[in-house]
Amino acid sequence: RGVDLPSGSRSSKTFKPKKNIPEGSHQYELLKHAEATLGSGNLRQAVMLPEGEDLNEWIAVNTVDFFNQINMLYGTITEFCTESSCPVMSAGPRYEYHWADGTNIKKPIKCSAPKYIDYLMTWVQDQLDDETLFPSKIGVPFPKNFMSVAKTILKRLFRVYAHIYHQHFDSVMRLQEEAHLNTSFKHFIFFVQEFNLIDRRELAPLQELIEKLGSKDR
Repeated sequence: RGVDLPSGSRSSKTFKPKKNIPEGSHQYELLKHAEATLGSGNLRQAVMLPEGEDLNEWIAVNTVDFFNQINMLYGTITEFCTESSCPVMSAGPRYEYHWADGTNIKKPIKCSAPKYIDYLMTWVQDQLDDETLFPSKIGVPFPKNFMSVAKTILKRLFRVYAHIYHQHFDSVMRLQEEAHLNTSFKHFIFFVQEFNLIDRRELAPLQELIEKLGSKDR
């Protein structure tokens, strides 16, 4: 490529910087463990809390990993997800999302999918970068509200999968990314099911797909 795109440019392939887990840290070891168990092909087993590990830390490491995966997946289709192609943030005709983060934007606003996803990913990144919420240092405790923050992050990340599946699956197929998307989503769903992190109602836009992915593994 060789061209430095301005940081605000949406055409750069990954559209948010990757969140790195520091090498040599315990979280890095956990991430390596997660990658190794994923390689075994048994996703139900791969998402389980490793023996003796802290649940918050396991959820934190995986949440960062899902953020990076979704970031990459969405980054491959940003050119097809535009103000004109996706004037509202939707997941099929029955589900439309309006953005609010509770601090800067309190009253939900209707906006295009690229704008919504930009708000969403920026918001998630701000949470992940907050050391009081996602401590990267060993021995720094997770806050009492960590679980509810993690649940909100995962609920919102799910909406990006839902939008990609409903509105851009043809582009994903053309790019031959569907195996990558399906594996990532399956891992995500098994993870949130294992720890009961997303309300069933929130999962409704992809319910059929979720059932299909689950039935292959019983």
